[in-house]
Amino acid sequence: MGSSATSFVVRFRAAANSFLSQYEPLALLFAPLLAMFLARALQLFLNTVHDRGLKATLLGFFMNSIKLVPSVRKYIDDEKQKVVDKMQSGSKSKRDGWRTELPSAGFGAAVIEKMKDEKTNDAAWQGKCSGTVYIGGSESGAHFSLINDAYSMFAHTNPLHLDVFQSVVRFEGEVVAMTAALLGSKEKASGGQVCGNMTSGGTESILLAVKSSREYMKAKKGITKPEMIIPESAHSAYDKAAQYFNIKLWRVPVNKEFQADVRAIRRYINKNTILIVGSAPGFPHGIIDPIEELGELAFSFGICLHVDLCLGGFVLPFARKLGYPVPPFDFSVQGVTSISVDVHKYGLAPKGTSVVLYRNHDIRKHQFVAVTEWSGGLYVSPTIAGSRPGGLIAGAWAALMSLGLEGYLENTKEIMEVSKKIQRGIKEISELFIIGRPDMTVVAFGSNVVDIFEVNDLLSSKGWHLNALQRPNSIHICITLQHVPVVEDFLRDLRESVQTVIKNPGPINGGLAPIYGAAGRMPDRVMVQELLVNFMDSSC
Repeated sequence: MGSSATSFVVRFRAAANSFLSQYEPLALLFAPLLAMFLARALQLFLNTVHDRGLKATLLGFFMNSIKLVPSVRKYIDDEKQKVVDKMQSGSKSKRDGWRTELPSAGFGAAVIEKMKDEKTNDAAWQGKCSGTVYIGGSESGAHFSLINDAYSMFAHTNPLHLDVFQSVVRFEGEVVAMTAALLGSKEKASGGQVCGNMTSGGTESILLAVKSSREYMKAKKGITKPEMIIPESAHSAYDKAAQYFNIKLWRVPVNKEFQADVRAIRRYINKNTILIVGSAPGFPHGIIDPIEELGELAFSFGICLHVDLCLGGFVLPFARKLGYPVPPFDFSVQGVTSISVDVHKYGLAPKGTSVVLYRNHDIRKHQFVAVTEWSGGLYVSPTIAGSRPGGLIAGAWAALMSLGLEGYLENTKEIMEVSKKIQRGIKEISELFIIGRPDMTVVAFGSNVVDIFEVNDLLSSKGWHLNALQRPNSIHICITLQHVPVVEDFLRDLRESVQTVIKNPGPINGGLAPIYGAAGRMPDRVMVQELLVNFMDSSC
């Protein structure tokens, strides 16, 4: 090394030593902070990998990075808007004539005629929808008239005022008690009296059950960082509950039979677990989870188990009485702490009626909100809503009392027979396969030969409204009394639609098959989420 080079090295070392000695106190101060920052960043990365997997984490990091480039972000936003516009299928133009202000002079009784005119824009739902309307016949039918009469008689009531409207308070208590009696309240193991409340629907019932479980486990075990574990077939209401109540959510893949995987759920249980979930049946495929095994698991760990019976609550008890092979699913199973069941589905009550049930009062009391420091007085409310429509409660009571045990048995027999007939009809179409083994009245089916979403679009063009599913790509029909007289029409249209897609593959104009297909193939699930949010934001 030459003298000039040696001299440079000596000067560089001297300058470096001088710099380090001058800033050594700062280095000593910030080094631990930097180490803590790096450790925290590494921990966040590892947690994300654990939650989402390495592939999804790296993909998310890559997508977030390229979105920082303005031109790339603009391109992505433009493409998303194109998809949103297609999903809306002309809904913006339908809003053009919507009122934005009160009329200067009221219409009086003539408003009813205007409402009748507007109603002509609704789809022809009679017998054509998956689920949606569970009461048989048309709106002019006897049962429709009965619950409408019951509602109108009590439309002015509000059970928030217990002392004023004692009638609907009694109706609610009796609906809850009658529902609980169907779901094992008499056969359950010891642990107090089954109790509950009526709610606005399955989502609110699930939200309340999750909230109550969170508070119950906090009081029982001191859990302050709650987590819950659900199978991927569980309803999206649990995602909503996790966001609303700040609960970490673990969504676990189902097993080969499309049931909750008990062993996989067990692996996710830890000291912060408050709740595991089972469905009877699950919404996507109509398959009952192994509730007995989940009950044993929950009981052994001292955690809560919620059973989603929103679909099955007013079918499975009667199907069992009719001799169908129905596994245990209710409070007769040790470990079940709460149940949600929709009365407005197969209970044939008016829309907006559900029940949330608890094994005992010790759990349910955590559902309530009591306020003692409000200048408006002492306040306590059992559900998310304060004021509630007593007319809906009255309509639900009227439905249960008018049908009785014999009425529900007869209805269940009809829809179960239609379910079996549809399953046989689908099996006769060689290009289709049924997802798992349906336990009740939801039948999901897919195809390895044709694009099932194109089949769904063709069915839509014939007036049918089915539900599109994913993982695997499939569609399902939720059978109601509306389908009893039209089951052969459905199977004929299904066969014709499959054959049409075989002969002329490719999306039909205005169909949603390309969107469902693209969403299924899109690896960036955050982008799919943004699409859904943008669609909802521009549609309401």
